[in-house]
Amino acid sequence: MTGSTPPRKRRFFSKGADQGSTEDPQHDTRDPERGWTGEGAASLEAPEAPAGRGDLPVSVEVTAPVARRRAAVVREKALEGVRKGGARARAGLAHLTDRIIAIAPRVPVRDLATLREQFPGLGPEEIADKLVAGAAKATATVGAGVGAAAMMPVPPAMPTELAAEVTGVAAIELKLIAELHEVYGVRPAGTLAQRSTVYLNSWSQERGIEATKPSTVSAALNSRMKRELRQRIMKRTVRNLPNLMPFLVGAAVGAVMNRRDTGKLAARIRDDLRKVQVPWDELPALPALERPADALPEHALELDMNAGRHREDDGPR
Repeated sequence: MTGSTPPRKRRFFSKGADQGSTEDPQHDTRDPERGWTGEGAASLEAPEAPAGRGDLPVSVEVTAPVARRRAAVVREKALEGVRKGGARARAGLAHLTDRIIAIAPRVPVRDLATLREQFPGLGPEEIADKLVAGAAKATATVGAGVGAAAMMPVPPAMPTELAAEVTGVAAIELKLIAELHEVYGVRPAGTLAQRSTVYLNSWSQERGIEATKPSTVSAALNSRMKRELRQRIMKRTVRNLPNLMPFLVGAAVGAVMNRRDTGKLAARIRDDLRKVQVPWDELPALPALERPADALPEHALELDMNAGRHREDDGPR
């Protein structure tokens, strides 16, 4: 080509000859990965921003102090959310405890004479078996009803559904405990409110009363009893969480779990009451139990063998 140097006139450097300065752009070195380097080749490094240029992007690197401050803010927000959630849970648990304490005196209890009339020809163990079977059916019905209501879960309604189930089951089991004490001849002394407190204590501890232990027959609902009652309600609430499973799965789970828990509670109560049982022929003449003025509906707490069945005169439960 015109202007190019003919091959015969090109200069070839011999081995060991002086190749000139490495700063000359005609003597660039080749990097295996980046290609030719030097003043004559384009650099892969980002050009430095000239001083005083505000139109170029600013570095987005976050320094360590800023990152630590951000992490501290996030951690503080998380702890604050946990504290608020715990406070709301404690408030709800306290409200539920007060509600069960208020319901306990309203639970109608059948005395021994009434039970013997309703179950003629049966002894204490046979009547107790029927009471436990009826209570298990009633609590299973409550669990199935709450599970059916939660067929399509609505998160805002879940705490209300759990509270309704725990309250209903507690009322049924309190009635069962009181009537088991009647069957075994161990009626607590005192008024209706005092006996209700004793039954609440028995329900929270899952134990029958013993005359040799003053703590089991205490008629004062002190702070320790309230704490045990709150713990019992909290455990029952946690166990009832699977009842809120969707698509009627919670209904089946709730029925099975409530039946099982009521059976376990009754077994423990009966084991304790057998130790202090008083035979019927040795029982002194006891007055009939007074009926609460604002008693709960009898059909809702039915504990005999007809519990859980629909009656024509009662309508749907």
